[in-house]
Order: sequence, then C-alpha cells, then structure tokens
Amino acid sequence: MDVRIIEPELTYTLRHIVLRPNQSIEDSKYATDREEGTFHVGAFIHGKLISVASFIIDSNADFPNEKQYRLRQMATLEEFRNLGAGRAIVNFAENIIKERGFDFIWCKGRTTVKKYYEKLGFESYGDVFDYPPIGPHIIMYKKLL
Repeated sequence: MDVRIIEPELTYTLRHIVLRPNQSIEDSKYATDREEGTFHVGAFIHGKLISVASFIIDSNADFPNEKQYRLRQMATLEEFRNLGAGRAIVNFAENIIKERGFDFIWCKGRTTVKKYYEKLGFESYGDVFDYPPIGPHIIMYKKLL
C-alpha cells in the first residue's frame, strides 16, 4: 500500500461516493481544502486510490489548551475496507501533524464508525448530535504523544 500527500481534487470522488452519495459532488468540496496548513492524504493499491482523508488546522473550543488539527472527510471504498488503509492514512498524518508542532487531533465522526476511531486511539467527547443532512455524529479526539 502506498500512502502519500495528494491534491484536494483527488479526494472529491471518494468523498462523494462514500460519504455523500445522495448529494452533489459539489457538496464534497470545501473552502478549507486549500487553506494554509491543510493537507490531504491518500492510500493507493496498485495505483488505485482507495482511501482519503483531509487534515486542517481547526480549533474546537472544547479543547482550548491544545494545538489542534481536525480530521475531515475520511473515506475508504467499501471493497477495500479492513485492509488497514484508514489506519495507514491516520498514522501518516499524525507524524506530519507532530512534525508541525501540533499535539491534538479531533473529528466529528459518524456514530456508525465510533468503534473504528476508538481502535485508532481516539476517545469520544460529549453527546451525540445531528449533523444535517448526514445524521448522528460524535466528537472524537486523540492526544498525540
């Protein structure tokens, strides 16, 4: 598996297919995709992009004493799940985040993948909330050592 930084445009198709199939592809594009400090990571098998995630500098007020990155739009094609692509992306990104002097990562994860994030060392914070039009989410966080 090849894991590397990619351009944001390469994330849009997987974001759309996996996370927002009932919305337009335009809904999978974000203004933060090209902000200073933002980076995108992709996992490839035999040259095929199978998993993506984006990492942006974004502070959650619930964690005021942390230098924070936010994980957004993590998506893996269904037929390539359980091969370690997501874990490889998060590990790759955590090293970059630590090199940049940040020590904390958080996300708004769908409740359906809470256990997955827990396996990656994330903890849940607060109550489940609705994230229209996607559904129930929970904040997940991880202190980077």
